[in-house]
Amino acid sequence: MLNIYGVPISVHTRKAIVVAIAKNLPHEVIPVVPVVPGNPPPNWQQLSPTGKIPALADRDFVVSDSAAICAYLERLQPEPSVYPKAPQAYAQALSLEQYAGSLFREVVHPLFHEVFVHPKIHNIPTDQDKVNAVLSKAVPEMFGYLDGIAKQDYLVASSFSIADISIVSNLVTYQYIGFDLELTLFHGHLIVKSRRSPRCRNITYPSRRIQRNFANR
Repeated sequence: MLNIYGVPISVHTRKAIVVAIAKNLPHEVIPVVPVVPGNPPPNWQQLSPTGKIPALADRDFVVSDSAAICAYLERLQPEPSVYPKAPQAYAQALSLEQYAGSLFREVVHPLFHEVFVHPKIHNIPTDQDKVNAVLSKAVPEMFGYLDGIAKQDYLVASSFSIADISIVSNLVTYQYIGFDLELTLFHGHLIVKSRRSPRCRNITYPSRRIQRNFANR
């Protein structure tokens, strides 16, 4: 049994969970919320040297960072694969996985902290100027790029891959914290299509339960 440490509302934890689900790997999600004081377990430094989620434990083997975890799961259970086999498609998928990291840093992370972490956990008022700055600059630039490449059901090679998981994990959280994709340059192509695909559907469902719990904090 794999243990995945984190919470599904986290973009990166959701990514690892979805890969485990896609590969039918038995796993348990151990809730860890680093932004909540006193929440991480006593051995958290050993599980995650950076202090960030997710981390994964497979018996006595431990690895942190979502990209490393997903790559490990791919080797652990090669089929169904979430990484394209063809060299060019493989490179494109890895590139979009990295782009998803930029999407998180530039858009989702600052908005998540301003509208959720600061007011609901630390009792710090939302800085609307910071929110507006992200929405006026980073969102049009980054979502404009996604809008330009989302021409098919999937982002790379007409098949479900780590690229879809990584990007959509960000978009799910973006919507859950109250921002409407329909009001941006990105018109919701991936969200709509992910809901039509049985394999992608798990991207959204786990975090709904967590979102309801966190909304009552």
